[in-house]
Amino acid sequence: MSQTPTADQLRNRLVDGILSEHDLPSDVEQAMRTVPRDTFLPGIDLKNAYTDQAVTIKDNPGQPLPLSCASVPSVVATMLGQLTARPGDNVLEIGAGTGYNAALLAELVGGDRDGRVTTVDIDSDVALHARTTLNTAGYEHVTVIERNGLLGAHEHAPYDRIIATVGIWDIPATWWDQLADGGRLVLPLRWRGQTRSVALTRQGNQLVSDGMELCGFVPVIGQNGEQTAPLNTADTLRLHYDQDQTIAANALTHTLRADNPAREVLSAQRIGGEESFDGVWLRASAHDDRVCRLEATPEAMEQALIRRPATPARTPALIDDASLAYLTVTREDADPQRPFRLGATAYGQRGEELARDLVAHIDAWGAARLAVPRLTITPSDTGDAPGHTISKPETRMTLTY
Repeated sequence: MSQTPTADQLRNRLVDGILSEHDLPSDVEQAMRTVPRDTFLPGIDLKNAYTDQAVTIKDNPGQPLPLSCASVPSVVATMLGQLTARPGDNVLEIGAGTGYNAALLAELVGGDRDGRVTTVDIDSDVALHARTTLNTAGYEHVTVIERNGLLGAHEHAPYDRIIATVGIWDIPATWWDQLADGGRLVLPLRWRGQTRSVALTRQGNQLVSDGMELCGFVPVIGQNGEQTAPLNTADTLRLHYDQDQTIAANALTHTLRADNPAREVLSAQRIGGEESFDGVWLRASAHDDRVCRLEATPEAMEQALIRRPATPARTPALIDDASLAYLTVTREDADPQRPFRLGATAYGQRGEELARDLVAHIDAWGAARLAVPRLTITPSDTGDAPGHTISKPETRMTLTY
């Protein structure tokens, strides 16, 4: 009869599985093998605590996303790898969650021996949970502050490293003030409907990226730059966009009627079944201010309200007044290695033009599928850097390939 695996065995299996898919620095690997994730998830089955999945710790009634959760361990590991925290560093974490990430950070910086970790959360229950679990696991030296994370924690600034574990739409000026020159900021940054974990280094009045990874996080409380508009009366088709974009939601509602024919434009790009194509979205947002996110709920898909969206819950689209084109994936058996073909489906008077523009973005991605743009972020009161700029209230984002 086989024995039930211990927490240590499950934790090592989890880390082994992450290493099979991701390259991790040795210090991050050691931290993840050391910190007991189950301690930070009391009441959760031990096996589930060591599965590579998110775990909700506080629901958000009436909202589609939880108020707080334990992030997917492989994403946690990736972001810690991006952060490159070193022994002796002073680190600020925005979003305390379960306290697990703060414990990992404490291992990386040396805990109360050398480094310092401060974690901030706006929700009193979440902050209390983090304080309690950190104490239980032996990380009493981590500072937990109940506060709006957008304000940071000036008491212990300047910080060598700042990491956010909530989705951030615009980087607040307070973080600039609290991050040392030469310091690193890693955050799930949101723009044009997508979220990327971006690693940035402060160089004077600039933050310059050296890497970004696809991710998904609960958005921070207090930033309202992202808007949502229903595209049908049943609210099963939705458009997500940024506040600097002008969206004629009512006109689009009429455009997407069942009696309004759709047109399809195919690209030359094919993909395999496991091949990521999220770089199309990234490429488009680096050149085009019309990029939004189209969401089709399961009900919309069951009723076939739209055809073959690339990913129903999150498909990139181009919008111009009452016209729309979105990314599609069509199965074709001509190439068994890459049986899926990317294209665009169009609605509205200018739909075909938008579809052709989207296909141009697809083909540009296809020519360099692994290319990642450099992101430069400056305060909003400074001049634009060369490249395509997205303006937000507190910052300007410039993307260049």
